[in-house]
Amino acid sequence: MNETIELEAAAFRRLLQHLNVERNDVQNIDLMILAGFCRNCLADWYREAAIERGTDMGKDAARERIYGEPYASWKAKYAREATQEQLFALALAETKHPRE
Repeated sequence: MNETIELEAAAFRRLLQHLNVERNDVQNIDLMILAGFCRNCLADWYREAAIERGTDMGKDAARERIYGEPYASWKAKYAREATQEQLFALALAETKHPRE
């Protein structure tokens, strides 16, 4: 493995640590509003990368890798119902930056 891949992998692991341990209070909808992606997006990208490389991976397995535990467990511990303000902000953000 070359140094670039090792550094990128280390940064990715640090991102997951930050999102799931240090800032598990940050809701996925807030990430979507501000950055246009969330933990579920990361799981989708992870799964797509696995499949592109010939590794069969389901949605649940990819989410568990990203969340560090089964998604349902993480959601029960940390997820909160979206507020009307968050839903409005997400709709506004999606008009400015539509998904591909």
